[in-house]
Amino acid sequence: MLYVIGLGLGDEKDITLRGLEAIKKCSKVYMEAYTSLLSFGITSDGLSTLEMFYGKPIIVADREMVEEKADNMLFEAQVSDVAFLVVGDPFGATTHSDLVVRAKKLGVDVKVVHNASVMNAIGVCGLQLYRYGETVSIPFFTDTWRPDSFYEKIKRNRTLGLHTLCLLDHFGLDIRVKEPTLESLCRGKKVYEPPRFMTINTAIEQLLEVEQNHMESVYNEDTTCVGMARIGCEDQVIVAGPMKQLLTIDFGPPLHCLVIVGDTHPVEEEMLEFYTGSK
Repeated sequence: MLYVIGLGLGDEKDITLRGLEAIKKCSKVYMEAYTSLLSFGITSDGLSTLEMFYGKPIIVADREMVEEKADNMLFEAQVSDVAFLVVGDPFGATTHSDLVVRAKKLGVDVKVVHNASVMNAIGVCGLQLYRYGETVSIPFFTDTWRPDSFYEKIKRNRTLGLHTLCLLDHFGLDIRVKEPTLESLCRGKKVYEPPRFMTINTAIEQLLEVEQNHMESVYNEDTTCVGMARIGCEDQVIVAGPMKQLLTIDFGPPLHCLVIVGDTHPVEEEMLEFYTGSK
């Protein structure tokens, strides 16, 4: 059996009872460590807080392992119970459909244990979930690569009066997470990027640059947005205001996300008032 278990957004205690029970009966536990970040630290004796809380050694599965070497884990799941831990929900912002498909093709039974994801936790800001349009991802710009396909999606959402959740690029957030450089891939040898994550400030700068290039008035520096950092953690930060105001705020450590606000219901406006200008 392969258990695909969501861990939630905050820390090791956010796991569900069903998920914890599954982990305790598994012979091996893998932790997906490239699509998101939990506030799980490393103690002085080298054991992660996860391992201490769950009472199991954890094998960190980076992108390369999951995408290229997952069959080893699936072969183990053919003869024993194996857990694959995922930050948030297994089918939330980043799906793991490919892993499930490969498991089923090998005849491995799969059981999914759900948990909170950024896709529903953003409701904390007061904007109603059913009033969101298509979610977009904002990648890091480089000198030679400045993609803007998200612009048309934001445009469609705003034309319909819908809110837009912007998921911000990040890689290498765990010291063991690896993202190869473009140059190294061209040379056929993987050299990995240093850790970094996109801040709300950088996302807004890039969004405004794209608007300036297109000049279709989809949004501007006065457009109301909600910046959210570390949703689900004890120190989460939520600030609502125009883009130009959010540019000046230090939201602190990762992970960050941004919502471009569409048409609002009176109740939504009341909720946003609690976060306007707050930090």
